[in-house]
Amino acid sequence: MNLRGKQKRFLRAQANRMRPLFSIGKEGLSDQWLTQVNAALNNRELMKVNILQNSAVEPEDVREFVENNSEIQVVQTIGRTVLLFKIADQAKNRHISEDVKQI
Repeated sequence: MNLRGKQKRFLRAQANRMRPLFSIGKEGLSDQWLTQVNAALNNRELMKVNILQNSAVEPEDVREFVENNSEIQVVQTIGRTVLLFKIADQAKNRHISEDVKQI
């Protein structure tokens, strides 16, 4: 699903009070990290990831790695925080994506 501007705005509003669930540290990005993020997104659909100060990874690197290696979409980057969205695999976990489709 390619997100339009209004859909991204809706997702940003939903994530406004969220706290980052995952962090990227000095180990950087890996397939194992992406697998864990993907599993968490199957339950939540929307979450923030924080890039720690000691990490050599930049937000642009995270965007490229995540979008090229998975179905996860990067909705927004603010500073060293990245907002990720993915439609849940199971229908019972699709709460946010159903609202996004209506927009």
